[in-house]
Amino acid sequence: MTSSPGTRLHDLTALEQAAAVRAKEVSPTELVEHSLARIEALDSAVGAFLTVTPDRARAAAAAADRAVLDGGDLPPLHGVPTAIKDLANTAGVRTTFGSAVLSDFVPAVDDAVVTALAAAGTISLGKTNTPEFGFPCYTDNDLAGPARCPWDPSLLAGGSSGGAAAAVAAGLLPFAHGSDGGGSIRIPAGINGLFGIKPTRGRVSNAPLGSDTTGLGVQGPLARTVRDAAAMLDAMAGPVPGDPYWAPPPPAGETFLGYADRPPGRLRIGRYLDSGMPGADLDPEVRAAFEDASTLLSELGHEVEDLPAAPLTPEVFPAFEVVWALSATTLPVPPSQLDRLRPLTRFLRDRGLALSAQDAMQAMFTLRVFARRFVQATSRYDVLLAPICTLPPRPVGWFDGDGDGAADFQRQKRYAAFPAVYNVTGQPAVSVPLWWTAGGLPIGTMLVGRPADEATLISLSAQLEEARPWGHRHPALW
Repeated sequence: MTSSPGTRLHDLTALEQAAAVRAKEVSPTELVEHSLARIEALDSAVGAFLTVTPDRARAAAAAADRAVLDGGDLPPLHGVPTAIKDLANTAGVRTTFGSAVLSDFVPAVDDAVVTALAAAGTISLGKTNTPEFGFPCYTDNDLAGPARCPWDPSLLAGGSSGGAAAAVAAGLLPFAHGSDGGGSIRIPAGINGLFGIKPTRGRVSNAPLGSDTTGLGVQGPLARTVRDAAAMLDAMAGPVPGDPYWAPPPPAGETFLGYADRPPGRLRIGRYLDSGMPGADLDPEVRAAFEDASTLLSELGHEVEDLPAAPLTPEVFPAFEVVWALSATTLPVPPSQLDRLRPLTRFLRDRGLALSAQDAMQAMFTLRVFARRFVQATSRYDVLLAPICTLPPRPVGWFDGDGDGAADFQRQKRYAAFPAVYNVTGQPAVSVPLWWTAGGLPIGTMLVGRPADEATLISLSAQLEEARPWGHRHPALW
């Protein structure tokens, strides 16, 4: 096996697991059984899964075993375990969207990204925990309860890809599928000491349904290493006919994984600490993580400078809130079931339904104009640097303990003040785990690329990982 003596299967990265399968040092069935055993032993402590599918996973692993024995070409991630966030449809597998209203829903079709990951050879072990319809920046629901940070299970794992992040950080999976409509990959990646990629708009298809109306939601990977995340992005990327957005693919012969193995060159990096959100004050640990990342980038030879002015304008936040609430107006919930929705979901739905058509169109127009102007105003920079959240990880119940959906939303706005702007602009952005508090909690920092330029972000992140390795850091339950 391509590892040191005493290495356990979950110590291997996804790419190391794939290499071991190709070398016939380990079988897909062994990898799947190892992950299933860890889920059985540890998931009650972290709440990573809404649904585990051991029978389907074992059947897929047996087929993958036969493919190895038959010889021939294997897909790049053959036999590697993963899981699908429960906001994505999976044919024949319960898909709840984190809501008690849909606790028994079983779709007839896969989302395109599910098909793509299976085609790359990965084996899904089930559906990861997510908040109701993905609205909050933390993960809790009435089906599985909270997804907890493996570094301290009294704290929330973030959201809305909190289950995916908890699964990877706890060593239940080497990498996992996530999605991001307002920070939902970057927030849990930052909280759990992982590397997460929010791809550029149109990089990964949201077919057949997706969140294409607003253009905010994208799908991407959460992983322990840059190379694993890049390999998973390679597997996920690509359009489906009929998609409203198309990101240009890498040049012929290039892969995102390939960019992780080459230096980024000297980059011009613009940094900022002012989100523009009223009341969003930075915790000293968040500020320290930001300054440390700035220093490291400078030491690596990059030109790091403060943006000449705060990049966000006051009107973008109210417009984003309107569009976010509009997303709650089309939930597949019959009137007789509305009382089963959680307070935050009900608040957003009621707010959205109270809007006029003019309100809706004006908000969409404001976001589109802002996105164009923002990209133009920051175009002199190769990369932007900013915090992700304003505070370290929050305790379970911190957002919603009072049962007030409106108050919950206000807390989220101040906590997750930085990520959503890049869902508006559609730019790629990553969370890089460079800082741990004195108490041992990770705090991620955000890097943002030019539109459709995941390549530079991946190359720069790999350089940071080499300079300040984080793969050896694991929570106590590892």
